[in-house]
Order: sequence, then C-alpha cells, then structure tokens
Amino acid sequence: MTAKDFLKAWPVLKRQVKSLNVPWLENFASFDRDPFKILISCILSLRTQDRTTGRASERLFDLASDPESMSRLSAKTIEKAIYPVGFYRVKAERIQRISREIVEKHHSKVPDTIEELLKLEGVGRKTANLVITLGYNKDGICVDTHVHRIVNRWGLIKTKNPIETEFGLKKILPKKYWKELNGMLVAFGQGICKPISPLCSKCEINIFCDKIGVAISR
Repeated sequence: MTAKDFLKAWPVLKRQVKSLNVPWLENFASFDRDPFKILISCILSLRTQDRTTGRASERLFDLASDPESMSRLSAKTIEKAIYPVGFYRVKAERIQRISREIVEKHHSKVPDTIEELLKLEGVGRKTANLVITLGYNKDGICVDTHVHRIVNRWGLIKTKNPIETEFGLKKILPKKYWKELNGMLVAFGQGICKPISPLCSKCEINIFCDKIGVAISR
C-alpha cells in the first residue's frame, strides 16, 4: 500500500468500520471529552478488555471525577472501584499519584502537550496521544499494537516499534487523518485484520494490502 492507496482506501475503511465495534474510549469521548477522565480511562485500559475498562471507569468516576477529588481517595478505595482491571493495585497507586501531581504541579489541569504528559508517572506515548486527540482535540497519532501491526501489514510503512510508526506515519499522512486513525484501526484490527489469521475474505480494502507477514488468512 502506498500513501496514495491509503487515500483511496480510507473512505472504504471508514464505511466498513461502521459495522464493527467502536473502542469503548472512543465512544466515551464522543459525549465526554474531559481530559482527566480520558487520561484515567487510558491508564485503566492497559492490558484490560474494553467492557471491563468501561465498567471500572464508571465506578471510579462515580466516586471522583476530577484531580482534586481523585487525589483524596485512598489507593485501597481506588483498587476496589477498578477491580478487576489488569494490574489494578499498581494502577490504583499510579492514579492517585498522577492526580496529586496534576493538582500540585499543574493547577489541577491535565497537561495538553505530549511533552508534559510524558512527565507524568506511567504515561507513555499511546496514552499521551489519546489525551491530546480525544481530550483536547489536537492533532496526534496514537499508535497501539493494532495500528503498528496493520500499517506494517499493509506495507504503508516499515517500522520496528510503535514509536517509529508514529513518527513515520506523521511524515506520510496528512494531518486530517491523524486523530481518527487509532479508533478506526483498533476496531478494524479487532474485527477484521486480526493478529493471527486475519479475515482477508471480509476485508473491503483487501486489494490495497500487501499482506506483509500474513502466512494464513481466512
């Protein structure tokens, strides 16, 4: 797939993704763009299924929905609210510390730049990009395992890790595609372009895909 092929495939991909399950966080951000809630939900989502993330986020935000109130909760209280997300004890302590740092160092406002977000404990580029794109509606490309795998499978880019993928995509894709890319490819990767034995027979952009690394498909 070339960059020109991508532009042709994009509207077809968007149409197909409408029939797939939208990632919980994307759906949440469609009616609540609070950067703090998006940040905390991102932390909860790591190595956790969407449904579990959604329910845990709702329980936690019923107790505290801003940095000040969250920072006052004990780690044990946060643990109970977010269980059974993956690594819930570690995440509870991290959420508490991040909330306090936002209050003390950022006047209770979640940073709106990648650079400042990365200074928060446990915040990586994936989370930082989701906060600025979903929370602040700024340009950014969030690259998770789905995005990294799919664009390399397409042959659109050849990179070794998500960070290389993020910067590589920024060089070849117009900005108007950046913010939507993650949500689209997460849904596409979960429903069609699976890690093992992708559903190529159901893929509507199959003709554009180089199928790099695909040994078996359905």
